[in-house]
Amino acid sequence: MNSFLTALLVLLLIALVVIGYRYYSLQKQIDTYTKKIRAASNTSLLPEDVQGLEDFSNAVKSLFAAGNSRLAASEAERARLAAVLDQMTDGVLIADSLGRIRFVNPAAEKILGGSLFGRSVTEALRHHQLIQAWRRCSESGEMQSASVEIPSHRQFLQFIAVPDTHADGSLLLVQDLTLIRRLETVRRDFVSNLSHELRTPLASLKALAETLQDGALDDPPAARRFVDRMQTEVDALTQMVNELLELSRIESGRLALDLKPIAAYELLFSACERMHMQAERAGLGLRVEKKDIQFKVRADAARIEQVLVNLIHNAVKFTKPGGEIVLSADVVPAGAVDNGAVRFAVRDTGVGISADDLSRIFERFYKSDRSRAGGGTGLGLSIARHIVESHGGRIWAQSREGQGSVFFFTIPAA
Repeated sequence: MNSFLTALLVLLLIALVVIGYRYYSLQKQIDTYTKKIRAASNTSLLPEDVQGLEDFSNAVKSLFAAGNSRLAASEAERARLAAVLDQMTDGVLIADSLGRIRFVNPAAEKILGGSLFGRSVTEALRHHQLIQAWRRCSESGEMQSASVEIPSHRQFLQFIAVPDTHADGSLLLVQDLTLIRRLETVRRDFVSNLSHELRTPLASLKALAETLQDGALDDPPAARRFVDRMQTEVDALTQMVNELLELSRIESGRLALDLKPIAAYELLFSACERMHMQAERAGLGLRVEKKDIQFKVRADAARIEQVLVNLIHNAVKFTKPGGEIVLSADVVPAGAVDNGAVRFAVRDTGVGISADDLSRIFERFYKSDRSRAGGGTGLGLSIARHIVESHGGRIWAQSREGQGSVFFFTIPAA
């Protein structure tokens, strides 16, 4: 009996030793495997079928792979979202619960100006209408919007604030509607100016026709004068329709250009010769400022001459007798916007153009009050702009009231 108990105790001791060794071995393998999991950056670095932990190691590797796949998908989605936000023309800002900017896209910094990350919403927005809309959103937890016009920058902003339910902050959207508002103004002025330009000759034709009907036909000399006046008004309407058709053709891309190398001064002298008599009748001097160096451009000679004639015609209209109009051409210096192009200039000593009008003189039918008395359709400068741009150049003006104007345009050199 005693020998049986002794054997049983020995077997128990051996079992405990085996179990203890087995536990120690498994614990050591688990610790080693845990360290490898922590150090592994991808599933290929994880051991497979760890002795004694085959199911566990395979399950961990599967979970690791699934986690990496989801993380990669999340990173790809984040990259796409970041790319979209970076390319958006609308400004996007995200503010935390304390009113600090925690995200800002490039458009927002361009619209609002300066580096905005980490600054307060009040510092970023600066305008009290926008700040009040953000505060209403934070207090009510509802979307708020506001609009503000910034006269100093001639800018019009639309602002929308949306509560961020996930982070207890705010999502802010800033839209620059300046261009849209400017286009609306252009459209409204176009309709208004077109109505004005049509109403004047049509009213004159109606009055002349009624005068003829009321007895002027019986007075041949008077009838002749009225008919001549009617012919003048019809010619003005015809010119307007022709210029509208030409402008439409140019804007629709149906303008065919015959591009050939031609000397810039040849174009200047040709336009000067065409307008010499008109300038002389107005008591003005018209000359070409000649330089020793010859410049050639690749252009449609007839079209560029049309641009020059139009600019000279405007200069003649708004320059008082005794003034002077000077035509010139030179190469744009290196480092400038139009590097390598030839820059044409038409300078006058006229009445000048106000700052408010200067930015809009190339719009269709746009006329300042000063220019209405001078006649014309108001389409010439718009046509000139389209012709220059179709050559790959640009046109602009510099002027101060009472100190004359300078109209520049560039054409790529031949």
